[in-house]
Amino acid sequence: MPSMIPLQAGEAAFVLLFGLLLFAIGIALIVWTYNDAQKNSSHPAFLWAIVVFLAPLLGLVLYFLLGRDQTY
Repeated sequence: MPSMIPLQAGEAAFVLLFGLLLFAIGIALIVWTYNDAQKNSSHPAFLWAIVVFLAPLLGLVLYFLLGRDQTY
């Protein structure tokens, strides 16, 4: 059985900071989508925010393709 090597203090801090960064990016995507959908979409902004919350990358792509009204 392979031995388990616990994370050292520096590695644990890096993992924690990386996780917090990903969490902050996810929250920022949700907030941006909600604000943008209020301005540029005829669909409910709250629903687009939920879609991005449940599936961040796919939800963002769907929002850009389907959610935004064509205003050029």
